[in-house]
Amino acid sequence: MVPATAGDEIIDFIVAGKSPEQIDAFRPSEETLARVSHLIELAKGDALSSEERAELDDFLQLEHLMIVAKARARRNSRR
Repeated sequence: MVPATAGDEIIDFIVAGKSPEQIDAFRPSEETLARVSHLIELAKGDALSSEERAELDDFLQLEHLMIVAKARARRNSRR
């Protein structure tokens, strides 16, 4: 199933209750990366709709959350 928005994939992953190793290994799908790349290109040309802007902003916030979660997962797995 393809996520409805670029951020849905990350949200679905988080709520699935993953182990620290699974969190550290998470990478967005090629489809999600392509969608985000498309949104970034539209943003560069100032051609994003308000819905697309919200989707990109949500993804970027979730990406930041995953960076923090991965760092914490690595720290916790070393204990």
